[in-house]
Amino acid sequence: MATAAAPYRGRLAPSPTGHLHLGHARTFWIAQACARAAGGTLVLRDEDLDAARVRPEFAAAALEDLQWFGLRWDEGPDCGGRYGPYRQSERRDFYLAAFAELRARGAVYPCSCSRRDIQQALGAPHAGEEEPVYPGTCRPRPGMTPSAAPPGPGVNWRFRVPDGEVVGFADGACGLREYTAGRDFGDFVVWRHDGVPAYQLAVVVDDAAMRITEVVRGADLLLSTARQLLVYRALGLTPPAFRHTPLLTDEHGVRLAKRHAALSLRTLRDRGATPAGCRERWRDPTVS
Repeated sequence: MATAAAPYRGRLAPSPTGHLHLGHARTFWIAQACARAAGGTLVLRDEDLDAARVRPEFAAAALEDLQWFGLRWDEGPDCGGRYGPYRQSERRDFYLAAFAELRARGAVYPCSCSRRDIQQALGAPHAGEEEPVYPGTCRPRPGMTPSAAPPGPGVNWRFRVPDGEVVGFADGACGLREYTAGRDFGDFVVWRHDGVPAYQLAVVVDDAAMRITEVVRGADLLLSTARQLLVYRALGLTPPAFRHTPLLTDEHGVRLAKRHAALSLRTLRDRGATPAGCRERWRDPTVS
């Protein structure tokens, strides 16, 4: 709950790796409703760190499609604000400073394991979208000091989780959630081998720097919240509140993704759909 000292600040955080779909619009619409209900501020942040997949035309389309849908923000890459820049590709200094802090506190360590190495160490294939629990191959043994070298090519840097600790939080939509470090998730990457900060670090740094008081996003990121709460603590930052919304699925029960081109806002708009008509489809948890 926002206070007089900390007025409500919410955010929209599209990633320009494809056209936004109806599921994105639903989550962003809820985020906007929360901000309006609290008389607060809504921030738009362009999460464009994945250079291999990001396209300028997708970033431009996201702004246009969201505005067509009826979303309005108070700060963002198109209108500025106190806590910019609002494109992650322009915020590298923020991430480097946070990474240096984690390194100084011994919270991270370099890891040369590939995804295949991890699968082989676990002895079984991993199914699903979540990364497998890291088996600790490169984790420093007790008493060892992690390398103080800066991030370099070819090496991931992992956050060392407190094995056995239960990380819990009260979610605004899903209620109390609890995850056990070392069982539900393991040591996770915060700085990638290609020199790019990983999502789990970048989103914490940005939400803290932009004074976000509530994060509204999809329920597929519940487990990420447990990881991020540990990063907030390691950096001495106060986390926001969280609200994870149900996901829209297609007629086969598969959650919407950017590959669902027929349900992208751009396609729906080109076919003559209206924003109000699109919102009517949310009455059913599945769309087609």
